Formats: sequence, structure tokens, C-alpha cells
Amino acid sequence: MNTAGWLDDTRASYDTVAVSYAGMLREALAGEPFQRGILALFAELVRARGNGPVADIGCGPGRITAHLHGLGLDAFGIDLSPAMIDVARQDHPGLRFEVGSMTGLELADASVTGMLAWFSLIHVPDDEVPTVLAEFSRVLRPGGVLLLGFHAGEGARLKTEGYGGHPMRVYVHRRSPARVAAWLNDARFTVEAEMTHHPAPNVEGGFVFAHR
Repeated sequence: MNTAGWLDDTRASYDTVAVSYAGMLREALAGEPFQRGILALFAELVRARGNGPVADIGCGPGRITAHLHGLGLDAFGIDLSPAMIDVARQDHPGLRFEVGSMTGLELADASVTGMLAWFSLIHVPDDEVPTVLAEFSRVLRPGGVLLLGFHAGEGARLKTEGYGGHPMRVYVHRRSPARVAAWLNDARFTVEAEMTHHPAPNVEGGFVFAHR
């Protein structure tokens, strides 16, 4: 598996599919009660730890950022794809969105109370995950809440098209919650919960809650 240039490939792929991706997923949460429940739990944990800014890392077109805002959180979004950020700003003009990479966040140390990576770590190669989690640890306040959502399982595949048949070049990595939890422990997080969700046959989502 050659994942060299993964950041450039991910940025270009999501620039290409941004509009169709947003259109296909804009109302998806309405049919996902388990995901809404997980996000509600995240919001409750953030409020219990004093509220404050919440960063949605890999926010795409901003649908989860907006949902968290609707739950009363001071949420803002960051995404690698400028086209995704353009769509997010158009769809949610009252919220803050910025272009940025999770490998080097332009956020101050200990500046957010909550952090979410909702199916955005799935394109990060294994050897880059510790760098990303170190950034998350740096930016999160002591006691701050982290929620990771991802495709559960094992292995990776190269995705060459998606979201209306547009060309893409991204590796989609599947990981077990236990493996993600072990990475978090190494990054000096305290893992609070590991969950799996089976929304359809042969489809498995993983969710891990942790705090700094």
C-alpha cells in the first residue's frame, strides 16, 4: 500500500466531490438515531466539563458542526478541502469554518473543550495517526472531551470514485475500537468508552470517547 501524498490526494478528492457529497449527506442524520444519540452524549459531556469551544476536525460540508451547534455547543469546523469549506460556509453562514490539516492545527494549546473527528481519521495512514492524536492532545484543554468516529474492522482499500461517480484517490482504513483506544492511551488520553454500531449488514461503525 503506497499512501505517500495522502494529504494532497485527500484534498483533491474531496474538492472534486464536495458539492455532490454535501447533497447526498445533508439530511443523513435524520435517519441515524444511534449517531444522533452518540452526538448528544458528546454534547452532554462537553457541557459537564464547562462548555467552551468545540472543534469539528474534518468537518466536510459542516453538517455535524451545525448539528452540534443546534445542541447548544460553540462548535466550529476545520477541513483540509477548500471546496468543502466553501460549501459549509454557504450552508451554514452563521458558523465558523476554516481550511486546515489535522496534522498541524492552527489552534492554540489547550484552546478547546471538545474535539470531534467524525469519520475523518479514516484516510489517515497508520504511521500518521500518532502525529494527529498528538495535535488533538495539544489543542484540547485538560479534562476536555474527544470523540472519534470511524469505520470499524480491519484492513484498507483504495477508493477511486464516489459520491455520484466522481474520481477520487483515497485509502479508506478500517480499525477496531480497541486499536484506536490503544493509540489514544499512547497519546496520553484516558479512554472512557468504546462502541460499535451495525447500521446495515457488513457495515460497522466504531466510536471511542476519551478525555485529555
